[in-house]
Amino acid sequence: MQTAITLLGGLGMFLYGMTVMGEGLQKAAGSKLKKIIEMLTSNVVMGVLVGTVVTGIIQSSSATTVMVVGFVNAGIMSLSQAIGVIMGANIGTTVTAQLVSFSLEDVAPIALGIGIIFYMFTSKEKTKQVAEILIGFGLLFTGMEFMKEAVEPLSELASFRNALLFLSKNPILGILAGFAITGIVQSSSASMGMLIALASQGLVPITAALPILYGDNIGTCVTSLISSLGASRNAKRAAVMHLSFNVIGTLLFMLLLNKPIVAVVQYLDPANTARQIANAHTLFNLINVMILLPFSKYIVKLAERLVPVKEEEIELATANTTKYIDERMFETPSIALGNTVQEVVRMGEKAKKAYTYAMDGLTNKDSKSIDKAFNYEKTVNTLHKSILNYLLKLSNTNINSDERIKADLLFHVVNDLERISDHAENIAEIDKLALDGETKFSDIAKKEIDEISDLLLKNINSAIEYIDTKNHDLYDEIEKTEEEVNMLVKQYRNEHMRRLGDGVCTVDSGILFLDLLTNFERISDHCSNIAEKFNSLKK
Repeated sequence: MQTAITLLGGLGMFLYGMTVMGEGLQKAAGSKLKKIIEMLTSNVVMGVLVGTVVTGIIQSSSATTVMVVGFVNAGIMSLSQAIGVIMGANIGTTVTAQLVSFSLEDVAPIALGIGIIFYMFTSKEKTKQVAEILIGFGLLFTGMEFMKEAVEPLSELASFRNALLFLSKNPILGILAGFAITGIVQSSSASMGMLIALASQGLVPITAALPILYGDNIGTCVTSLISSLGASRNAKRAAVMHLSFNVIGTLLFMLLLNKPIVAVVQYLDPANTARQIANAHTLFNLINVMILLPFSKYIVKLAERLVPVKEEEIELATANTTKYIDERMFETPSIALGNTVQEVVRMGEKAKKAYTYAMDGLTNKDSKSIDKAFNYEKTVNTLHKSILNYLLKLSNTNINSDERIKADLLFHVVNDLERISDHAENIAEIDKLALDGETKFSDIAKKEIDEISDLLLKNINSAIEYIDTKNHDLYDEIEKTEEEVNMLVKQYRNEHMRRLGDGVCTVDSGILFLDLLTNFERISDHCSNIAEKFNSLKK
């Protein structure tokens, strides 16, 4: 019981340390993670590199593959891109096993002490992030030491040694054991840590460790498989590709490469079984990628065959209003935030379309354009609700202070875009009234409407570009156009009142014209609000 309690406590500390270190690394990397993901192309080799680097930073292949499932579900990553990232994630996860295979327990208290002091007595964000990495590192190795101490008494139990010997002679059971442990703790790094702890006490020979190691790699697929439940058919395929990759690799090594890998790791480090296991883990994933990379498209085809498309799921996919956001991306909050910006830009484009169709309906007296304006406004409302809910959940994840400021800013920007769409709907309503009542505007009024409309379209485009590019040069441009719109609205309102007095315009057309000017002014105001929000990031 004492052994079980100590082992459980050590495992908990190990997992928590790994989480804290990963979160610290992730915060320190920040927007760089987004830039790494943007390196993705259809080139599968680049996908492998991206997967390796991202997993090395966030310290979890499960988190990376869950994120990949989210990207595929959102439709912003193809399966051919996903397979490369998944392969790279398997390589990246070997970093933790390599780290814990070294005896760094004496360094752990120093890292822990320095990390805690820096975390408690500094207000600088970057210093706190480095402190988190040190604290995580210290907890990781302290947990590892606990696990080593916990399993030490087991070396005196003949029954335990016989059980491990039985596993070495029955590799299928070893694979199942590794799969079960990793599936339960949801971390191949944690199960590798326990395996290395046993090896450090001389309890597990490399021949017994290898089948468990292979099972660990298959067990890490459980997280992505669970994550894909309820997701799109393509997201399920991404999870199946992860499973297929590790199962095929395990079969290759069990049938052909088991003896060669034992010979290589024993040659590299003849006496240290912990190092042999860490090296075997790295070699398994590296060689597996090298062998299967040329056949990646066939793994994609296998996943498509195993998970065929169903008609009702096509309909479900088209009903999904968001494109770039998925809660699985919360595993890497900085990437989730970057994708939220893309979704906000997409929402902005929909709001712009609501406006352009409303204006087309007014200019050409086209009822179809009016209907399209109403439809786009409904889409914007749906996106508005979805993005706000997503941002609310994102704000509760582990994001750094700069990212939290950007998330808060997006709350306001999304509201401004929704209001632009509302005013576009108001214009469409005016179109409908004008069309139904056969109301006509004078040539002067039409010219004034066109002039302000062109300025508004320019400002809407500039506001959307500002959200996307963060190009602060756009701020002055938007504000200048906003002043011009306000001046023209005031001028044309006065001139219109004079036309009404002279009997050039009817009362009905006059009321609609004044309503149009009010909506134009409000749209320009919201563009200015967006510019001011993003300009505040520069300060």
